[in-house]
Amino acid sequence: MVSRPRIRSIVTALCLYVLASLMIGYFGINAYTGSRGINARKDLDAQIAELTADLAVAKAEREVWQRRVALLKSESLDPDLLDERARSLLNYVDRRDIVMIVKPR
Repeated sequence: MVSRPRIRSIVTALCLYVLASLMIGYFGINAYTGSRGINARKDLDAQIAELTADLAVAKAEREVWQRRVALLKSESLDPDLLDERARSLLNYVDRRDIVMIVKPR
């Protein structure tokens, strides 16, 4: 009856090795493909690069608008020039203005 405990110890050890290898395999696969794994890190890096580019574009657009708004401040712009430019762009005239229509030659 010595053979049964020996077979049992071999089978027990084999089951433990199989269980340990399955657990290592499970955690290894999740480390690669999981929500916080290596593939997810690559996706996050790509998203970070895309959002950084969008941020640079937004900052450049904001600087353009800040420069345009700074030109409209009263200390840097002549109000008469602003009024003249607004009327020409919007095609508005005041009731008190004299309008002369000139035929093109």
